[in-house]
Amino acid sequence: MRDDAPLIGVLALQGGFEAHARMLRRVGADVREVRTPADLDGIEGLVIPGGESTTMTLGIEREGLAAPLRELCGPPPDGKGVPVLGSCAGLIMLDRDHLGLIDMRAQRNAFGRQIKSFEADVQMRGIDGAPLHGVFIRAPWIAEHGPGVESLAEVDGHVVAARQGNRLAVAFHAELTPDARLHRLFLEEVRAARGLPSAAG
Repeated sequence: MRDDAPLIGVLALQGGFEAHARMLRRVGADVREVRTPADLDGIEGLVIPGGESTTMTLGIEREGLAAPLRELCGPPPDGKGVPVLGSCAGLIMLDRDHLGLIDMRAQRNAFGRQIKSFEADVQMRGIDGAPLHGVFIRAPWIAEHGPGVESLAEVDGHVVAARQGNRLAVAFHAELTPDARLHRLFLEEVRAARGLPSAAG
């Protein structure tokens, strides 16, 4: 672990937070599980994992996390807060109807229910080389978004990855594969926000 390893919070109310934590540690981050507003103190990036968005919303309300999360990340369009990565249900939590951190509207279970889960190669702008292998489990897609949101990847004509400022949302689970490039990309965003040198440098 590098001495300047950024501290990344992973929302740990429900869902697949442990897989994200393992991947983040693998790419050189320190990780803190976030369950209460106090857990946000000092973190330099935030990951909102997959899970069940309704249960996650209830947990955020129960713990009084909504306002502290918005304050930590800053409002669209520029953010000016800590970088954020939302995956699957995390993408939903970032949209206008939930935390409102990305100017988009997510469609829940857009590809179908559990039985319709699938895996697909995703060519994502900003990630060089071969496509990412994405695991889509009751996955959403981005039904529509504002002009400040950049579409990064599509599957079957539907947007499955996007960014606005330093907030990144993906509809799939990269943390369930061996490929760490998405988490490296996110960590580089965190390092840039802190003015730290690139881990590759």
